[in-house]
Amino acid sequence: MAKFDDKIVLVTGASSGIGWETSLLFANKKAHVIAIARREDLLESLYKKIKKDSGQITIIKCDVTDQQQVNQTIKRVLDQIGCPDILVNNAGIIEIDTVINTDISKIKQIMNTNYFGMVYMTKGLLPHMVQRGSGHIVNVASLAASFGLPMISAYCASKSAMLGFSEGLRHELLESGIGVTVVSPIMVRTGFVDKSGYALSPQSVAKAILRASNSPRAEITVPTIARAGVIIKHAIPFLTDSIIAKVFRKSINK
Repeated sequence: MAKFDDKIVLVTGASSGIGWETSLLFANKKAHVIAIARREDLLESLYKKIKKDSGQITIIKCDVTDQQQVNQTIKRVLDQIGCPDILVNNAGIIEIDTVINTDISKIKQIMNTNYFGMVYMTKGLLPHMVQRGSGHIVNVASLAASFGLPMISAYCASKSAMLGFSEGLRHELLESGIGVTVVSPIMVRTGFVDKSGYALSPQSVAKAILRASNSPRAEITVPTIARAGVIIKHAIPFLTDSIIAKVFRKSINK
C-alpha cells in the first residue's frame, strides 16, 4: 500500500458522497486534504470530523463551473499549501429525465460541472505538476461513459467526454512523471439509486480512488468484473444494449 503521509490531496465535490468518503480516507492515511465544494456548511462538517480525528484538512468553497473561482482557488492553494500531489476530480451532478423533457440549460450545467469543471482544475494545476515532475490525476467518471443509458443521456455524454480527455492527456504525459487514471464505477448509492441492488457504496468507490492515485493503469472499473461488460459491449453490442438499458431502467424506477 502506498504511503500518503503529508501528501497534498485536492478533492472536488468533497461535501458529500464519494468526495466526502475519499477525503476521510486520505485524511486517515495522513495526507493533507484540500476539500473543495459549493456547500460550505457541509464542508465545515467534514472539517470538524477530520480535525476530530487529528487529520489535516483545508476547506475551500468553490464552484468548479466558474473558471475564475477555480483559478482563484488554485492560486490560494499554491500560495498557502503547495502544489497537490494528487488531484481527484470528483465533482458531478446528474439529471434523470428524457432528452425531450430536459432543458438545454440543465444539459449545459451537467457538462459544465462534470466535464469543464474537471478541465478547469486540471489545466490550472497541470503546469505546476509538470514543473515539479510528479503527481497523479484521478478523474471520477462512470461506466456510463462507455454506455448510452436511458434517462441520463447528458450525464453519459459528460462522463464520456471526461474519459476521452483523460485518455488523451495520459498519452501526452507519459514521460512527465504524472499519472492519469480514470475511476469508473457502476451506479453509486445516491438519491436516485438508493434502493438498487446494483449500486455501490461511496466508501467502495473511495477505496478505488485511493488505489488509482498510485496506479499506472489508465482506468479502474468498480467492481472489476464490470470491465467485462465494456468488452462484451464492443464485441456484441446488439446483445448488451437492450440488456443494460433494461437493467438500468429497472434500477432507477425502484
